[in-house]
Amino acid sequence: MELKDIQNLIKFVAKSGAREVKLEMEDVKITIRTGEGDKGETTYIQQLPAMTPAAAPTAPAAAPAEQAPAAPPVEKPAAEDDSNYITIKSPIIGTFYRKPSPDKPVFLEVGDMVAVGDVLCIIEAMKLFNEIESEVSGKLVKVLVDDSSPVEFDQPLFVIDPS
Repeated sequence: MELKDIQNLIKFVAKSGAREVKLEMEDVKITIRTGEGDKGETTYIQQLPAMTPAAAPTAPAAAPAEQAPAAPPVEKPAAEDDSNYITIKSPIIGTFYRKPSPDKPVFLEVGDMVAVGDVLCIIEAMKLFNEIESEVSGKLVKVLVDDSSPVEFDQPLFVIDPS
């Protein structure tokens, strides 16, 4: 990845409002974190050689180590319960939002009933806000992604009990 590509990615992330974006390619791993500073945004970049999946849990620094173990336990319950529950997955890559705007309440809380067509969340992709609607009815059992987090295509977002 060239320096110009990295600079464009930093600008995109800063404008999107996302707090953190991770990009892993064959030979490079980049993490961009933004935070509130005096002028609005501060960007941090960490560029490391890509590691094999087996080595990843043992090698990261303190902050990534806190994030890495959090992801697998969140997805394991969905895999264990998938005979009874339906997992709603992200149809696009973007930034996941549980609220229609920062000053509004979340679309759904755990335990709420969901009907076909109800808006579950918003995923922002390239400055377009896409409402993600439920394709099933049931009870929201679990939210698998934190608000304002980047999501990948086909990443599990919600677990719904259709019974």
